[in-house]
Amino acid sequence: MPRLLHIEASPRDARSRSSAIARRLLDQVRVAAPEIRIDVLDVWREPLPAFSGQTLDAKYAVLAKTEHTPAQAEAWRAVVALVERLRQADHLLISTPMWNLSIPYRLKHYIDLVTQPGLTFAFSPDTGYRGLLGGVGATLVQASAGDFGSGRDPRPDFQKPYLRAWLNFIGVTDIAEVAVEPTVGAPDIVAQGQALAEREADRLASRLLVTLGEVAR
Repeated sequence: MPRLLHIEASPRDARSRSSAIARRLLDQVRVAAPEIRIDVLDVWREPLPAFSGQTLDAKYAVLAKTEHTPAQAEAWRAVVALVERLRQADHLLISTPMWNLSIPYRLKHYIDLVTQPGLTFAFSPDTGYRGLLGGVGATLVQASAGDFGSGRDPRPDFQKPYLRAWLNFIGVTDIAEVAVEPTVGAPDIVAQGQALAEREADRLASRLLVTLGEVAR
């Protein structure tokens, strides 16, 4: 049974433009292929464990191939449980706004928790780093107030390249993107950006159905 993990990073619910585009895409998937299992992980509602000193020490113990202490083992179990939901997915849908030119801190918290040696990446002194989620695809829905796609916004965009780099690091290289921008400005320009994002979401929904259909066969 194909599985899709939707990582929701906006706390604004119905007012969120990134969430609205993600829902548009998911609604088409649900109607066309109700057998696809959709797991929604809202980083604002999910009880994400703290990335404490014990968690960090547990990570270093894995890298050093040493035994965990009881406290480290307890912290690591919480991380492993969160990673398991990620590893079970055949496709990731990440919907996020841009905050201060990058991503919301709760999404960064989630990424820090699941980016772990032996779980989502491996390291060898001879070959370097290797992502462990090969074969998983991703769709990114990324909203921003600025019009970065046109090049008219002079500010740097750390949102999109960061998420691409992170996904590549854990082995996810088949990445599709929908930019919802600008979300602030002249009404006609905002409406044009919204319409463009909707058309792209519709196209990617059809693409995703084909991809997940192949997984089901």
